[in-house]
Amino acid sequence: MSPATSGPLAGRTILVTRPADQSEELVRALRRRGATAILAPAIEIVPVRSAALTRALRELADGEYDWLTLTSRVTVEVLAARLSPRDVRAKVAAVGEGTAEAYRRWSRRAPDLVPSRFTTSALARAFPRGSGRVLCARADIAPAGLEDALAAKGWVPTRVDAYRTRMPRSLPPDARGALREGRVDAVTFTSASTVRGLVGAIGAVKGNPKVVCIGPITAREARTHGFIVATVAAPHTLEGLVEALERAFTPRGRRATIGR
Repeated sequence: MSPATSGPLAGRTILVTRPADQSEELVRALRRRGATAILAPAIEIVPVRSAALTRALRELADGEYDWLTLTSRVTVEVLAARLSPRDVRAKVAAVGEGTAEAYRRWSRRAPDLVPSRFTTSALARAFPRGSGRVLCARADIAPAGLEDALAAKGWVPTRVDAYRTRMPRSLPPDARGALREGRVDAVTFTSASTVRGLVGAIGAVKGNPKVVCIGPITAREARTHGFIVATVAAPHTLEGLVEALERAFTPRGRRATIGR
């Protein structure tokens, strides 16, 4: 699919660092707005096959958990590959609207809790106090803050790896060439791990592309690695990320006029 000849991002070249199998939606949205999207998968997602995950999912189906936390769409995909919707015999808390929508599509029901801000810290704050077990099926590299916060509210969280995150040694040739030649106008980051993966694969980004992040945690990671973050998506969704890109390339005076 070729980019549109006009649109708010016409003529811009955007680097997409999401995993290759999760990039289609973002690439389509960018091309509809006239941008050239270059795939540069900075991480690879690999489902986990472990006795711990198998046991946790069996206990979930047996009704031994009071809550299940979903902190990414990938977690929903892992559930869908191993369970049927009726096996989720617990209340469900989803970190954001993208994850919630993925769960709705699969289970045909809405999560019981979605925080107003789409971060794990916001999910922890929105979680009620109580007692009982909470299944936290997460990425292997996800920090432990969510589980600690739930335990502080009286719950007994069980953390289990649902998928692993691998970092590539290098990027595809077209992505390397565009970065080397300074043809990239913006780099999008959709998780802290995509920041680390890109830095590990290329060392540094040449030129002066705008850095646009999906949320504050991702932005903090980008700044840690020396990037100047142009803007952060609000809401923290792919749609919000595309809108943030448009803002990044819109002159300030024009933004004020559009907002009236």
